[in-house]
Amino acid sequence: MNYMSASEDKIKRAFKQKTWNEIKASDSWQIFKVMAEFVEGFEKMASIGPCVSVFGSARTEPDNVYYKLAEEIAFKLTQNGYGVITGGGPGIMEAANKGAQRGDGISAGLNIQLPFEQSSNPYIDVDKLITFKHFFVRKVMFQKYSQGFIVLPGGFGTFDEFFESATLIQTGKIGRFPIVLVGRDFWKGLVEWINEVVQQEQKNISPEDMDMFKIVDTADEAVEVINEFYSKYLLSPNF
Repeated sequence: MNYMSASEDKIKRAFKQKTWNEIKASDSWQIFKVMAEFVEGFEKMASIGPCVSVFGSARTEPDNVYYKLAEEIAFKLTQNGYGVITGGGPGIMEAANKGAQRGDGISAGLNIQLPFEQSSNPYIDVDKLITFKHFFVRKVMFQKYSQGFIVLPGGFGTFDEFFESATLIQTGKIGRFPIVLVGRDFWKGLVEWINEVVQQEQKNISPEDMDMFKIVDTADEAVEVINEFYSKYLLSPNF
């Protein structure tokens, strides 16, 4: 079954009338599956220590400048006492796990089952690889166990992770942890639009919301933002 026919099948099934018993049975099993994913995630991540999530495209090739930059950032994070959490897949995620493993630091991967593209990379600590079926459970794990977010270039999934973090910070659901956008040339158009249209023209966010994230170009700058956050609160990541 190709991607389009699979998508059409899901649409057709959504309109199909079901009996109450079918709905009850299906929903009950779904609840247990979701619970099982949360339990596994909490058990494996509970004692992970201070970590930074690194987001970015699964499609980035090893010869890409951002792949190399992600690996360097992750390596330097471990040298400063932080663990690294990624989405567990290829591309930027693989690069970050590779850098974390090279630095002998924690290298966690929160993988997701997808019909294409996503398989776990080989640079994740064996006891810190979790594969999820549900995106929302996976996103809870990112937000619950990260004390900072570094976002490299990516597609819809990366944008979702960036805006999810910003939304939870803005609404006070998580602490005001640092969000670092890496790659000024990639992000500047989006950030200008957010500032000029969303904030100034439409006033859909507050001016101070623009302070939730910073744009950098180098690994040293990215790690410095994280270190500044910790030093501000007199915290040490080495615990």
